[in-house]
Amino acid sequence: MVRIDQNTNSTHKSNRLPILKIILGLVFVVSAVLKIADMDKFEIYVFSYHFFSLNASFLVARAVIILELVLGVGLMSNCLHKLMWWGSVLMLLGYTGLLVYALALGRTDNCHCFGDILQFNPWQSIIKNVVLLVLFVLVYRVSGCRFKHDLLALLGTALACGIVVFTLSPPDNFTSSYRPSYYLNHGLFKEALQQPPLDTIHLKDGKKVVGIFSTGCEYCMMTARKLSLMQQFYGFPEEDVLYVFMGSEEGVDRFFQESESTIYPYTIYEDAVSLLKINNGMFPVVVLMDNGEVVKEYGFRNMREEEVKAFFENTNEPL
Repeated sequence: MVRIDQNTNSTHKSNRLPILKIILGLVFVVSAVLKIADMDKFEIYVFSYHFFSLNASFLVARAVIILELVLGVGLMSNCLHKLMWWGSVLMLLGYTGLLVYALALGRTDNCHCFGDILQFNPWQSIIKNVVLLVLFVLVYRVSGCRFKHDLLALLGTALACGIVVFTLSPPDNFTSSYRPSYYLNHGLFKEALQQPPLDTIHLKDGKKVVGIFSTGCEYCMMTARKLSLMQQFYGFPEEDVLYVFMGSEEGVDRFFQESESTIYPYTIYEDAVSLLKINNGMFPVVVLMDNGEVVKEYGFRNMREEEVKAFFENTNEPL
């Protein structure tokens, strides 16, 4: 007859719970790191709900990552157990609420919980969050450690995480690249407006947003997504957004699919060498045009939402 020592069994179980808590903390840290690696797309994902402006979305995205890092480090260190536990659970509940809202909107895109590397649609991410919440229930009674200056250490950790995030991925509106830049050869662009294929897409009629993209350019796809969201949010006419592509028809089809952009009127610029001269070899380029005159031009990092909005609202604000 083998006698099972219940105390030993209970001890083994209690020993496993701190390990589980460390694993949960690691999940938060990995989630944050993968978001940093995919920051540009995560910013656009935050912006896509239109709870915040584009500039605010830059900061909200980083605040989410910093909070995940702080919670992850806190869970792994086993300090301030109740604070870290409640913070983690509330964050998961908040994520889940957002995902339910995404489902209500009919969205099926990647929720960027783990960046672009591990893609989850809203349903899959909700299931993942429910599993994590169950695991957090299991570690609720884990004894956390305390030390003399734990709150000071928490503030120091938050500050360190903030410095790391903003150093690795400074927001576009904080960088020098946010200043106006010039991407077009204006002389060649004006000549091109008189010639095929640009002479057939009515760029001289009224206000237009022109995106000059390469079909294989990832930053062009993200720029197209930004433009598409702005057009939807502010309701300016779809026919006033036009894309000029370097690439093939198959590439254009793939571009619209992968960028999740609205399919706007477009043309393919067959003479790739000439197009590269027009845009000084840079992709993407976004141009605001008023009756054929260039008002403003942007790259991916310095496109300003408020200027695009003001341009179509016919305000007197200087651009």
